[in-house]
Amino acid sequence: MIDAATQSRQHLLIAVIVTLGMAATVGGALGFEHVGGYIPCALCLLQRDPYYWGIPVGVLAIATTAFKLPAWTTRTLLLIVGILMLVGAGMGVYHSGAEWGFWEGPSTCATTAQGISSNVGDLLGDLDSKHGPSCTEASLRVLGLSFAGWNVIASLILAAIALRGAAKAR
Repeated sequence: MIDAATQSRQHLLIAVIVTLGMAATVGGALGFEHVGGYIPCALCLLQRDPYYWGIPVGVLAIATTAFKLPAWTTRTLLLIVGILMLVGAGMGVYHSGAEWGFWEGPSTCATTAQGISSNVGDLLGDLDSKHGPSCTEASLRVLGLSFAGWNVIASLILAAIALRGAAKAR
């Protein structure tokens, strides 16, 4: 049987790992957008929501261990993070399937195309050269996976870590 201090350290470690993992994943997506110039489609933006909700919940899980609150509070928060990451994985599977043509994607995938000039003289040139992102075409594939595919992997790993931390130690 694991004593309470050891269990608290384990929960803290898991909460820190999963929170940093979520921050790194969404930070990477933001980096590809703002530094790499990849304009996210509507589904890409939607897949970030579980991270935006999960990071503060992860921080709360860290705080519950720091303030020595009952272990069930940390486990509950890790369970919430795990569920959020499973939702994110599900959205990534849907998006990846639409990109591969396994099923139809959304009827509209409108987002604002960044970088369009406000100069009237350049506007016509921008209309020809700038195109909004598509939810059914991957803008980049790395090792055969699109951003949505990599999100599925990251979400499942983070969900596994969070759910393992939420399970009672035996």
